[in-house]
Order: sequence, then C-alpha cells, then structure tokens
Amino acid sequence: MTTGQLQQDRPVMAPARNAMSKVPEVTVYFWIIKLLTTGMGETLSDYLAHLLDPVTAVGIAGVALLVTVVVQFWVRRYVAWIYWTAIVMVSVFGTMAADVAHVGLGVPYLTSTLVFLGVLAAVFAIWYASEKTLSIHSIYTRRRESFYWATVLATFALGTAAGDMTAGTMALGYLGSIGLFAAVMAVPALGRWKFGLGAIPSFWFAYVVTRPLGASIADWMAVSVRRGGLGLGTGPVSLYWLIAIVGFVAYVAVSRKDVA
Repeated sequence: MTTGQLQQDRPVMAPARNAMSKVPEVTVYFWIIKLLTTGMGETLSDYLAHLLDPVTAVGIAGVALLVTVVVQFWVRRYVAWIYWTAIVMVSVFGTMAADVAHVGLGVPYLTSTLVFLGVLAAVFAIWYASEKTLSIHSIYTRRRESFYWATVLATFALGTAAGDMTAGTMALGYLGSIGLFAAVMAVPALGRWKFGLGAIPSFWFAYVVTRPLGASIADWMAVSVRRGGLGLGTGPVSLYWLIAIVGFVAYVAVSRKDVA
C-alpha cells in the first residue's frame, strides 16, 4: 500500500498530469500522519464539544472545514500544509457528524456505522461510474478531487461510528478496539501479499481502518483510568498529537518525500 505497491494499478498518465496531482504519494509518512490526524480529530472534537456548546462547536468546525477545503481546491498542486490541514478538519468534523447522529439524534452506533458504510459505497460507485477509476493517482481534475474529498469525509465518519461501536456497543473497550483494528489492518496487506488483492482496494481498505484505529488509541490515552484509559485528558492528547502532526508535515514539506 506504499507508492511501489500502488504503482502497478496506477493509470498511465503523462508526466504533466502526475505533476498536477493534488494528493501526496503513499509512503510510510502518509500512513503515520493519517493515523495521527484520526486520533487528534477524535479527541479535539470531544474537547471542543465539552468546552463549547455542541451546536457552536459543530458550526465552528463546519466553517473551518469549508475554508480549508476551498483553499485545497484553489491551489493547483499538492501543498503539504494545506492538504493535511484539510484532513485534520475533515477528521474533526467527521467525528462530530458521527457523534451528532448518536448523541443528538439517538441513532445506535451499529445503525450509523451501516449508514455511513452505505454512503461510502455510494460515493465509490458514483465515482467509479463517472471516472472509471478510484486511484488516488488520478486526482488532477476538479470532479475527481470532489469525489476524493467526499470519500475522505465518509471514511472518517464511518471510522468514528465503527470505533465507538466496538468500544461501547460491543463492550471491547478502547484497548480491545485497538487490538481488533490493528488485526484488521493486516487484512489488506495479507490480501495483497497472498491473494493478489489490487492496490486500489487495498489502499482504501487500509484508509478506512486507520480511522477507528487512530481514534481508539487517542481515546484510550485520553479517557479516565476508570474507563480503561490512561486518563491524560482530551485537551493534552489533542495537543500532543497536534505537535507530532506538525513535526511530520514539516518534514515532508521540506524533504518532499511525499511528492512523486
């Protein structure tokens, strides 16, 4: 699921179109930053919901998401700081969307997980019907970028609901959820290694699962010892993970190791 693995499923494109790609190359740094953004989005969402009125928190997150995505669409090439800021805001807002469905509307986590799974499947189906590819290496038109960000938002909402479902509804707790999703993360790697699973489905499978995995790790660090966590608090954990995100994004921005 790194660049080399995705290479064989990448559509043949002219070098100029490769240079216009609006997303980073899939390297180990991509997965590290992705995992960090999932955890930080989870705890920051919880922190803001308790610090502010929930409606106000959702409104602020929605506006921030809109601004960052507009900037991402406005730039003509991949810019690490802009891209990953948008991903962070998708993480925060996606978490809030799943939480609103459960806490605000009373929708069970199992139901919201199935609903968001259906939304994700619909986005994939429409994207493929329109573009004949789901490869992230093909993100060089506005329409494909729109499909890409709709998919990203759906994966974050789905992952949040799935993580809360395993921790709460299935009573695995946060530590148990970490073990479960870490094991599930091995599925696409094993499928690609042993059974010839394509690079594109392998990538999106792993992309979805990193969300509940990262969120479960962050929640485990933040929640009280009584609830099976480390008791560090949502504010401090959000700050620690944000510092790590800034550090890794600064590194790839300078080194350009995530640019083809």
